[in-house]
Amino acid sequence: MRKVLVLGMMVALMAGMSLIAMGFQIGLVTGTVSQNEEEFRGGEYAVAKYGDMIIHVTYPDNFMVEQETTMAQIIQFAYNPNVKAIVVNQAVPGTVPALRRVQEMRPDIFTIAVSPQEDPWIVMDTVSIALNTADLARGRTIPQVAKAMGAETFLHYTFPRHMSIEILARRRDIMRDTCAEIGLKFVELAAPDPMGPDGIPGTQQFMMEDIPRQIAIYGPNTAVFGTNCAMQEQIITQVIATGALYPEQCCPSPGHAYPGALGLEVTEHMRVEAQKGNLAPLVAAIDARVRELGAAGRLGTWPVAMPYEFSKGAVEVAIALIEGKITPDDMAGVRAVMEESAGGYELAFSRFDESGEYYFIEVGSIIFGLD
Repeated sequence: MRKVLVLGMMVALMAGMSLIAMGFQIGLVTGTVSQNEEEFRGGEYAVAKYGDMIIHVTYPDNFMVEQETTMAQIIQFAYNPNVKAIVVNQAVPGTVPALRRVQEMRPDIFTIAVSPQEDPWIVMDTVSIALNTADLARGRTIPQVAKAMGAETFLHYTFPRHMSIEILARRRDIMRDTCAEIGLKFVELAAPDPMGPDGIPGTQQFMMEDIPRQIAIYGPNTAVFGTNCAMQEQIITQVIATGALYPEQCCPSPGHAYPGALGLEVTEHMRVEAQKGNLAPLVAAIDARVRELGAAGRLGTWPVAMPYEFSKGAVEVAIALIEGKITPDDMAGVRAVMEESAGGYELAFSRFDESGEYYFIEVGSIIFGLD
């Protein structure tokens, strides 16, 4: 992995504007609102904070078919001499070859890949820093949370494309083994790929129809987990309708799918506080609605908006990379930048492998409706 120098946080808008005056920009690539709105909104926040210093573009919804478009969106930044860093959240297929091309053209550009979906060893050899939720650890913690909620069965919805991603497949295997150890029945279920012919609507319709069928078989003490962002709102809706259990999302955050599934209005106060990393107002609103719906103690998440932070926090890391105060292999330095972005919330950092700067991030769970 390229060794590059990084700096600490820039927190004020004036600081951001002064960086523009210094002549550099950051290319930020996210998905659209279709699958994970928080990733896109985190990009919007970065633009609002830093203005023209951030060039925010999106990759196609059907990124598996349109990989060339994804690659073009990334490679275009190399032609802009002011761009000194690129952040891709999520690093969907096509990101690695695109960033390799960027390296060839502009070895001075620093790169951050979030939630990489390509071979982790190749990712480590390509980018300055990779960031991801601690998915291997979550293979243990998610079934454990489900068990603590009272689960007897654990449903795992996925599809072949996701199981071709090494870390997700390993997480699934760890979940299966953990379920066996703690006495949960593990059931693997095939869902339609949202990149397939029926698209996101087809996947969502399937989840709405299949979850009640499965709960009818296994009973309400069944935890439901799905590997795709586009499924989460439908899972929450049907978990509440059937009285089942929901330990956390694929991309854990109070803001991911909960407001839509619960019919919550996200107020301006909630938005402003979330931008500071304070999720307490949103968590309180979710908690109240879960209690109102009679689902107390049966739904959970993390108290940090990781998809959101992976866009806005990674931009802060990119600024740090450009300024050069710490190196990418200084895990404590990267962690400090991300924690400041998350409002000072403590994040547990670990490495995927000691030979590279691929960082896993883990946060403890919260269960809604528990006193």
